[in-house]
Formats: sequence, structure tokens, C-alpha cells
Amino acid sequence: MLALIIHHWDTDGITTAALLVRALELGDFKNMTPPIGEFRFDGKIWAAIERADKLYVLDLNLPQEVEKVPVETLFIDHHIQPRIKNPRVRQVNPALEGKHYPSASLVVSEHFGIFNAWSALGAVGDIGEKAFELSRVEELLKGEGLSREDALKLVELIDSNYIVMDRMAVEEALHVLLNYELRELLEYEPWIRRVEAIKEAVEEVMSSVEERNGFAIVDFESPFNIISKVARKLVWEKGYRGAVVVNRNFHGKAQVYFRVSPKEAERISVLTIIGKLRGLGVNAGGKREVIGCICERGKLDEVLSVIDAYLG
Repeated sequence: MLALIIHHWDTDGITTAALLVRALELGDFKNMTPPIGEFRFDGKIWAAIERADKLYVLDLNLPQEVEKVPVETLFIDHHIQPRIKNPRVRQVNPALEGKHYPSASLVVSEHFGIFNAWSALGAVGDIGEKAFELSRVEELLKGEGLSREDALKLVELIDSNYIVMDRMAVEEALHVLLNYELRELLEYEPWIRRVEAIKEAVEEVMSSVEERNGFAIVDFESPFNIISKVARKLVWEKGYRGAVVVNRNFHGKAQVYFRVSPKEAERISVLTIIGKLRGLGVNAGGKREVIGCICERGKLDEVLSVIDAYLG
């Protein structure tokens, strides 16, 4: 029986996949991630789905793709999304009941009753230092002898694989996580080298930030997928009401990332904005405080116009 796991490319997606593998004791499985930065299944993934006996889709806000899958599927997520109508799909998502979970890792942990430091790292990956306000996160990290600094570094190391746009390395990261102790990964050389290259790129982008009405606006070009990292630093560390981060030439396409503070999330309807962006025919997804979008460069002005209307 071929088990296929399709997971998000970030720490939350990878730790969620690791938790699933451990919970179900999957000895033989294949894991894949979508094209990094794009919210879609490409031909490579659809071909693998056709060969799969059981499919697991984790931490990916892709209901439009999951609706089309032809095999038995477990879809675990925490993003805002509609209910799946495909009878082959079992959808596990607290957001459907109006409940907010900071990470898919905590959803899968609760669903299967398996909690460890991976559960905590997924939350740290998605909401940063705010995750340490959750007593469960602190307990899980301490249980494995990890400090807050260790957790933040591990997230940075795991995320480095997708930020440098290495899809194969993202998929390999799941196997690394399953085969190494977390403390060993703090010194895992391949990931450390990627982190150093990323830091240089982010520092350059952060030097060109403009402010409008308490929102940070930053516009640049880079082959690295650093928009979410830049947005988090601007909102979480610099204290902006929100951040609009634009990469105008990301491997021939445009990327837009819009992150708002928790307070602004009460005023700004992320779901409404995502709907408007999808109405433009662009690839967009997100959750309570975040929107990620990738589009043709010719569509960028339309995308920014939609977001601009919410900046006050």
C-alpha cells in the first residue's frame, strides 16, 4: 500500500508530517511538497496521487485541489477554508468549527494523541515567539531539554530549505527530522550554510523599508523565498501594524505577502481579501493574520490595489 504525504514546505508542514508518520507508524511512504511558494498541485504531484493508495494532505490550504483527488484522503489543516465535499476526503480542521489553532502540528497531535517537541516547533514556526505563551509549547520543549532559543534556531534551520527554493531539500527534511535527535540538528551543517546565506539577503531587504500609516512596505527582487521571513520580522520584531512585502521578480513571477498584527486581524478580513485575490485569477491563500500570493508580474498592480484598500 503506497502512502503519499503532501505537506507544506515550512517547519509546521514538516513537523506535522513527522508526527503523522510517527502516529501511524508508517514504514513505507513517499512525501512531497508543492512548488515552493505556489498554492497548487503540479503535474508531478498529480502523477504521484494517481499511484497512491492512501493520501495525506497536511498544512496546505488547498481545498480546491483536495476536492479533485481520486483516492482516500486525510486532509489535516488549520487554515480558514470551506468544507470539502469530495466523499473520499476526511477533513480535520478546527477552523471549520470557528476554532483557532496556531499550527497544523498541534491539530495532528490532538487528533492522534501524540505530543512531543515537533508539536511545539510547528507552532513556533507559524507564530514565532507568541507560541511560548502557550503552556503546552513550553512543556513540550522542556520535556526534550530545548530552550526557547533552541526552538527558534531549529525553525530557522528547517525553514532554510524552502527559503533557498530547494524543493528536494524540503522533502528530504522530513527524513532528516525522523532520523536525527533535535539537539543534533542544531549543528546540522547543510542547514547552517543555508541560514547564513539567507541572513545576508534579509538584511539587505530590511534596509529599504518604507512606512505608511503604521504599515511597513518593502519592495525588492530576489531568488530566495524570504517574503514571509521579512514580514514576520517587520510585524513581530519591529512592531508595525502590518507589512506588505513584494518580491517583483521571483523566478519570473511576482510574490506578495501581507501579514497583520493580531489587533489588526480583528479589523481586516483576511478571508475577504483572499476571495478578492482569487477573483483576479491569482494563486492566493492564508489564515487569520496572513495572506500569501504568487502571480504573473503583469497582475501585480491589481493584487496590490486590493490590499491597498485595507491599509487605511
